[in-house]
Amino acid sequence: MKKRIQVILTALLILSTFQVKAIPLLYSFWEYDEYLNEFPEQKQLVEELRAIVMAPPVPLSEPQKRPIRISVIHPGEQASDYWRRSVVALERRLQYLGIKYELNRVSTRLHLDIREQSSSLLAAIKNKADYLIFTLNTSKHRKFIEHVLQNPDTKLILQNITTPIKAWHGHQPFMYVGFDHLLGTRALAQYYQERFPDGAKYALLYYSQGYLSAARGDTFIEAMRQKEKYTLQTAYYTKVDYSSSYRSTVSAIKEYPDLDFIYASSTDISLGAKDALLENNAHHIEVNGWGGGSAELEALEKGEMDVTVMRMNDDTAIAIAEAIKMDLQGKKTATVFSGDFEIVTKEITKENLERLKARAFRYSDMK
Repeated sequence: MKKRIQVILTALLILSTFQVKAIPLLYSFWEYDEYLNEFPEQKQLVEELRAIVMAPPVPLSEPQKRPIRISVIHPGEQASDYWRRSVVALERRLQYLGIKYELNRVSTRLHLDIREQSSSLLAAIKNKADYLIFTLNTSKHRKFIEHVLQNPDTKLILQNITTPIKAWHGHQPFMYVGFDHLLGTRALAQYYQERFPDGAKYALLYYSQGYLSAARGDTFIEAMRQKEKYTLQTAYYTKVDYSSSYRSTVSAIKEYPDLDFIYASSTDISLGAKDALLENNAHHIEVNGWGGGSAELEALEKGEMDVTVMRMNDDTAIAIAEAIKMDLQGKKTATVFSGDFEIVTKEITKENLERLKARAFRYSDMK
């Protein structure tokens, strides 16, 4: 009887993972490629911005009347160094561009500190920030953002989201920028399908409920579900931290010891998962990273992690700096921009890994 209850509960959990998008967290959105195809002008602007991001900086030619005010509110308190590196790269590119600025940075936990985020957003508006860099994951974020969009003096840059919200058409944020979650997730799904051509059983570790769980988790399930030989055994929402991911992994491998791999939705989640596998002698079960920051690359080099989708980390910060420069010059810039990815496995050579690091961290690793 107990076993039957466990099976029923597992079935309900798996069913619930397909329903994340039904939760009214966000409005409907355009996928990245869909948006560029829908608006050809944007596609051209993205191509122009991408060329600028990869090129050496060209200093601002027009004199500034005053330093611009930039407020950055981001979830930097996590093992992933994406957000910390992003601020470093942004400031360095702004300096190379000769843009005078004042930057106020508030770092919070990913799915907590809603009051602090709200207070910081209101302070940014009150202090008349010229550019506000924020993110979007939950319905509460959406409400904050809609309040900011009503303020004409502050231009909103939404980082870590590249899917424009349809309901905001005609009054979009100044910019959506990041590494497209859907593209990165589908790249990992393709890797696993090639890694296990005869089929596989897997478990999935989500974010907490929200946009990122849908974008990275549901997208992976849908991509794998297209081939019937890949079976999702169980799935867990986490607190996007090491401890909850460790516990969820232990639970998964006890219930399903014949798993082939565990799909992790973020760096912090993957680090908890890989330690749980190592410490419970589940060496036959593979695990991925998501993002390819320093912690993940170190785990790959040690052979403790099998694969990651590596962001060319500094691309997005450079894109933000260049978009601000265009704005100061009165030029139109892309509404959405996604940086590049590379699939990296533990078999990568030292030479090739160093080459990718040099590109991805070209500003944030500068001494």
